[in-house]
Amino acid sequence: MKRTTLAAIALATLLPISALAQNGTPGLHFIENWDGDDDGQITLAEATEKRGDIFYMFDQDENELLDAEEYKLFDATREEDMQTNAGGQQNGQMRGVNQGLMQQYNDANGDGAVSKDEFLARVPEWFAMMDRNEDGVVTTADFGRRGG
Repeated sequence: MKRTTLAAIALATLLPISALAQNGTPGLHFIENWDGDDDGQITLAEATEKRGDIFYMFDQDENELLDAEEYKLFDATREEDMQTNAGGQQNGQMRGVNQGLMQQYNDANGDGAVSKDEFLARVPEWFAMMDRNEDGVVTTADFGRRGG
């Protein structure tokens, strides 16, 4: 029961505003889903909170570890999100966003599982990669072509 419920919640969290996200603005879907106060920008605190929420959603056995099966569900949910909202394309900045959520990026000790501490410890580096203009927030201006 919990697996089905959490997967549904996860999909609802990651996929809520498809029509708006497909308006051609690079990164809009990501911003809309991660911007906790709806001000059009993501702060480090918002990114940390959202990653904590996502970790909780996929930690099916509540042991503060994402094991291979739980990460498989997380990967499938992200893939579904990309198919639904970007036609399966991971171009430019969205590729980096997705890579920062992958098991290999987050499994700091290489034991095949990602602890909550490992997952959250990667937020500052991941956030800095997304904040291309280095203004301390991530907005749609950080997506799209460099220099454009």
